[in-house]
Amino acid sequence: MAGREFAFDPPDRFVAGTVGQPGERTFFLQATGQGRTVSVALEKLQVSALAERLDELLDEVRRRQGADSSVPAVSPPQLEDVAPLDAPVEEEFRVGTLALAWDDDDSLVIIEAQSVQAVTEDEAAAPSDLETDADMLRVRLSPAVARAFAKRALRVVAAGRPPCPLCGNPLDPEGHICPRQNGHLHVTAS
Repeated sequence: MAGREFAFDPPDRFVAGTVGQPGERTFFLQATGQGRTVSVALEKLQVSALAERLDELLDEVRRRQGADSSVPAVSPPQLEDVAPLDAPVEEEFRVGTLALAWDDDDSLVIIEAQSVQAVTEDEAAAPSDLETDADMLRVRLSPAVARAFAKRALRVVAAGRPPCPLCGNPLDPEGHICPRQNGHLHVTAS
């Protein structure tokens, strides 16, 4: 059975966002267009890695294209999206794999998010074919929109709990068990 494919070429809106309070947030990618909204859940580290790699990809394309590059060096202010995720946020699937590519013919960024797949021993031993039962979200973005997405995604990731000044792990309001304090509770002064 083939998985579902949600394709947006281009989306009206593509953003990273969260639901919940810092420390208990669920991260989402959300694409909107053609009268539909698709939300897929993923990990904070996946959002961070996607945004960082996206900026690196755009920087590399800009470097290779030289002076006549269509890739902006920074996110255009008019494309900044600070609105919350469109409600209701209904998870279509949980992301297992992210892919990022540059379409040189159309000068577009392609982002693919594929669902987590459980693999049985029989499937692991058998050679794989091209058909998969994984769900897929695919968006094609202009370089300017991709820069704006990356900027917002990094801001969303940074909006979580502050890091412990001793170990760097996320710090809860009531403190945390800090490895640098030999397992004792570390509480910051407010």
